[in-house]
Amino acid sequence: MTDVAPLLAACRWTRRRAARLLGERRVGGSPWWMGLLRGPMVVERRVPIGRVLLIGVWNYPVQILGIQLVQALVAGNRVVVKPSERSPKSQELLVQLALEAALPEGTVSLAPATREEGERLVRDKRFDHIVFTGSTKTGEAVAAAAAARFTPATLELSGRDSAFVLDDADPVLAAESIWAAVCMNAGQTCMGPRRALVHSAVYKPFVERLSRLARRTPARQLIDEQAAANAYELVVKALEMGGRDAAAEPYGSPAPSEPVPRPIGRLWRPTAVIDCPGMATLVEGRHFGPALAVVRVERMEDALEVHERCDQHLSASIFTGTPSRARRLAVLLGATVITVNDCVAPSAHPGVSIGGRGESGLGLSRGEEGLLSMTRPVYITESRGQVRKILKEPGRPGVSMLAKMVSWSYRW
Repeated sequence: MTDVAPLLAACRWTRRRAARLLGERRVGGSPWWMGLLRGPMVVERRVPIGRVLLIGVWNYPVQILGIQLVQALVAGNRVVVKPSERSPKSQELLVQLALEAALPEGTVSLAPATREEGERLVRDKRFDHIVFTGSTKTGEAVAAAAAARFTPATLELSGRDSAFVLDDADPVLAAESIWAAVCMNAGQTCMGPRRALVHSAVYKPFVERLSRLARRTPARQLIDEQAAANAYELVVKALEMGGRDAAAEPYGSPAPSEPVPRPIGRLWRPTAVIDCPGMATLVEGRHFGPALAVVRVERMEDALEVHERCDQHLSASIFTGTPSRARRLAVLLGATVITVNDCVAPSAHPGVSIGGRGESGLGLSRGEEGLLSMTRPVYITESRGQVRKILKEPGRPGVSMLAKMVSWSYRW
């Protein structure tokens, strides 16, 4: 439901809408003075970019790469796929299915699923567009190599996102939604929340519910031991600064003497640190695993201050009983995808485009914007050759008349 079903939904969405989105359209709104040329007609035609490189990511190997592949092919491009070295089998199978779909020979090709091959393709081969999904560090290297060849790139990098729980929110709903997003895919979701900024008016019922959920959550398996160790170390530092493990004891009881469990290899229990100091490194969210910093705030300004200290905003969630408050807050958060009274799940809508700003990425994928980004526009103007009739410079009366007409037409 988090990997295959969203891809199938995107396939259906694309099949039903691609012809309209990519079809030729007439560009309206010609100014009146173009009518003097007997109204040249302008049409916009979307044409394929050319040769596109897709560099796969491992955390949602079927959904993310599959949607990118569908959009690139539907737009008419030739595609080279470099699977993630961490999920080669599923992504190679995905490409094999595409190859069996009666596409013209050479439309899709599969590169070896190694890090070295990805570096070689970006560095040595010429593409018309590169789509990369992954870490910011690797994204910077891809962007630098692409810029050296003036190659456009779509970079879908990680977010370190916030969940805002306002004073009129349902604290139980907020706790359950945020915790489900933290645990989903072992916290390895680019739009998963890293911090919950909870207003003091609903803080106690929020953490009480969150604590009950955390105590009965089993360990999850992360991608590797380093990812588990990194999340664990950030949690330990937050606890040393005065935070509390939500799963250790009921909220309000004396501080527990038992430390948070260490990872066993890449197996680790999802952990929420309540009463987390706002300056703890865990709040920054530089981890890719099931760890959540819960920060108590007194004012919305305090929550925004903590949020803005993070420089990666891919998405955000807002919990409130007043939709208008969510809409006002949404435009201040610097994120492309905002969910209200939920986390992550609504972003699976096939019409929703995903894209970051700054260190969270460049460009948009999925949805209408993602499909259009796999094309380039060509504007074709059909005229009747009347332009030659206005090449002669008019006399002073003609200039005066034209000036008056322009002034009258564009008065505000």
